[in-house]
Amino acid sequence: MTTEATIEQRPEKPRTLHRPVRRIVTGENAQGKSVFVSDGPTPNHTTDPGSPVAQVVWVSGEAAAAGDDPAPAGKAFGFHSKGGSLLRVVDFPPDESYDTKELARFLDDHGVRDKSDARHFWFHKTESLDYAIVLEGEIYAMMDEGETLMRPGDILIQRATNHSWSNRSGKPCRMAFVLLDLELGA
Repeated sequence: MTTEATIEQRPEKPRTLHRPVRRIVTGENAQGKSVFVSDGPTPNHTTDPGSPVAQVVWVSGEAAAAGDDPAPAGKAFGFHSKGGSLLRVVDFPPDESYDTKELARFLDDHGVRDKSDARHFWFHKTESLDYAIVLEGEIYAMMDEGETLMRPGDILIQRATNHSWSNRSGKPCRMAFVLLDLELGA
């Protein structure tokens, strides 16, 4: 996985800048008063050939980077963080823009791809409880059986089930994901 500020270096796709997510972080000063510690673009931007642009805003648990910023520029993350949470904003391009072989490689690299006869190229399963929130655009949430169109403000509670995202709109769809680690059998 590579980490970059833009997707301009992906020659197989049109040159497009990603739109940064503003990250505002709070803390306390030496006197114990609440303060804004930082306010600016999310530093962590990941692109991988075949996958959508993703910005990891914050992380807790085992995947968190050491130091004051758990999601710094240059740090690669999996789909979730063991023993914690991960907040990611993803810009899904329209389905027709994907290189499905590259996306399959990306999902395989993370060990989440549905390798059966899946009905859509994005089918995958993670051992996490995910709150998936549509911020802009629209996207179909697909299950093994059934699908539903999601629009801005809609929230899907994804409970470690096989699923896919299908953007049939011809326009980008921005989603926020809060991914919580699940320990099976607990």
